[in-house]
Amino acid sequence: MKKVLLTGVAGFIGSFVGRKLLDKGYEVLGIDNLNTYYDPLLKEKRLELLKGRDGFSFIRGDIEDFEFVFSVLDKEKPNIIINLAARAGVRYSMENPFVYVTTNTLGTLNLLEGARRCGIEKFVLASTSSLYAGEDIPFSETLSVNNPISVYAATKKGAEAISYSYHYLYDIDVTILRYFTVYGPLGRPDMSVFRFIKWIDEGASLILYGDGSQMRDFTYVEDIAEGTIHGMKGLGYEIINLGGNRPYKLSYMIELIEKYLGKLAKIEHKPFHKADLKATWADIEKAKTLLDWEPKVSLEEGIKRTVDWYIQNRDWLKDVSIEEGDR
Repeated sequence: MKKVLLTGVAGFIGSFVGRKLLDKGYEVLGIDNLNTYYDPLLKEKRLELLKGRDGFSFIRGDIEDFEFVFSVLDKEKPNIIINLAARAGVRYSMENPFVYVTTNTLGTLNLLEGARRCGIEKFVLASTSSLYAGEDIPFSETLSVNNPISVYAATKKGAEAISYSYHYLYDIDVTILRYFTVYGPLGRPDMSVFRFIKWIDEGASLILYGDGSQMRDFTYVEDIAEGTIHGMKGLGYEIINLGGNRPYKLSYMIELIEKYLGKLAKIEHKPFHKADLKATWADIEKAKTLLDWEPKVSLEEGIKRTVDWYIQNRDWLKDVSIEEGDR
């Protein structure tokens, strides 16, 4: 049974990846620093779904600390590292850029150097569609991504570049997965789908940057988790998009939430944010060919599942803060 070191295990995507790995018979060693960038109540709920399961263990710690990273890798000797630990959020990266560098870039370096020293055979890195700013859609992996328009994207670019260096120098098998607008149950409260559901349900003003015509390639979290596990395949070095393969206007996503909640949004428009992309759309031919992966859950079905989950958990979700930023 192979052992996977999964960083960011209490995060949105990490918790789904962890459960799927356990379902498939892997041993999972989860690491998370449980930071307070967003409401930690969600992280606690996600961990509850993992703790106590056969094959799962958890260590609280920070990938920014190399001594911690090396001690864990040296002792536990996992076969594979999946690095999902990251500081996310485009707007907050403008307020506190330093923590994005130390987590996203330095943290990735720490894991790669630990992998080199411990002889770990596979490294999977979560990256982002935010790197494609300014390029024509659909975004293919061959496009230049040298013009990041947010510190968040720049630090992910740095992580990708360091990953390539470690592959080239030390023959570490690296797969980089660029995620496209992930949503679903237990999602991040700083992201639009969660916020919009909560605002509409509670009758609060829905803050919308721009007119809603901007488009996103929404991807359901179960599909992303499955694609991430497929990414453990030995490929040498590859960058692969994981996306829904179809862009939708934010206004349509809002209409779906209204439909499934049976309530209308009170929309408060604000200027389009400079660090946001106008549209995202993943070319996923590479994922189909190399990973035998493609998304299965439509936006309509995914939003319905997410709204249903919200309604079923409304009693504790009412207390979840949607504010972003360290507390």
